[in-house]
Amino acid sequence: MATFGAPAPAAGANTMAAPTDHNVQSAGTDGISSLTWSPTSNILVSSNWDGGVRCWEAQEQGGQCRALPKAQVNHEGQAPALCSAFTADGNTVITGGADKAVRMWQLGQQPANGVPQQIGAHDAAVRSVGFLPTSNMIVSGGWDKKLKFWDGRSPTAAMTLELPERCYALDIRQNLMVVATAGRHIISYDVSGTPREHSRKESPLKFQSRCIAAFPDMTGFAVGSIEGRVGIHYLQKVPGKESFAFKCHRQQQDVYSVNDICFHPYGTFATVGGDGVVNFWDKDNKQRLKGFPAINRTIPCAAFNAQGNMFAYASSYDWSKGSQFGAPNSQNEIFLHYVAEDEIKPKGKKTGSRR
Repeated sequence: MATFGAPAPAAGANTMAAPTDHNVQSAGTDGISSLTWSPTSNILVSSNWDGGVRCWEAQEQGGQCRALPKAQVNHEGQAPALCSAFTADGNTVITGGADKAVRMWQLGQQPANGVPQQIGAHDAAVRSVGFLPTSNMIVSGGWDKKLKFWDGRSPTAAMTLELPERCYALDIRQNLMVVATAGRHIISYDVSGTPREHSRKESPLKFQSRCIAAFPDMTGFAVGSIEGRVGIHYLQKVPGKESFAFKCHRQQQDVYSVNDICFHPYGTFATVGGDGVVNFWDKDNKQRLKGFPAINRTIPCAAFNAQGNMFAYASSYDWSKGSQFGAPNSQNEIFLHYVAEDEIKPKGKKTGSRR
């Protein structure tokens, strides 16, 4: 078993992380910006730079995953769709995009002209969206340096909070919301009632934040940077636990961004990166549980389903190097990986490790 910071598996010509992974049909014609699962079923949704928001129904049987395309909507004018989230009941998808709009799509309903209902707007692109289960509010973070909260019925925000810089990512776990912005700011909020700021700090990493994920137990967060590092940070004291950072997504002298962090129901987590690698980690025992062989394209986003037996990851250009590096005919793919328990379950401290 590899420890934190050990060399990742060497790059290769693989198109998928494992040979039995399922290639999802109709993944779109441009880069995939987000993947999200319904909290109540195996419905998978993606957002894409081609403006599309796509939906599949997935299933796993005997260690084999499958997904069937079910529906698609598009942001107005095919403006890039940059983020997606589900409401708690799993019936509604929330998206945001470069059209500065926050949109809502009731699954099972086809909106007029195939464009989902706009429920809010920012003054710049909407980079991240989420749902607050305790208040049934929708939250959106924009490049206009604002967090806005919506009830889904009125086009006027129920509440607006100023951010120190542009929103790059946000995540919600019950009463905790964490937001990463430009300038390496990280703000945590108590969203058990009316959202209020809990803490504001500088990222423990020295380079730009790329992604953030709250711990399932709400005691802290994991943040990933463009410089191939992850910071594990506790917001409250936990006996025997300390904040730390580790290197990952590096191939010899080359350093790649950590594009997404997603937690499994066990409390272990996955990272995916610009090197085309998927890693499964155990933060509590500071171990890498599994490192998959690198695939031949960037992995921009990933997500575990609610049950934890399926892991979706995308393979497409992430636009991190600008349009001049984007090949017009490059493939955009989504894969489903069956998550075996021995790949993701904590294994405990290794013999001889210090406590």
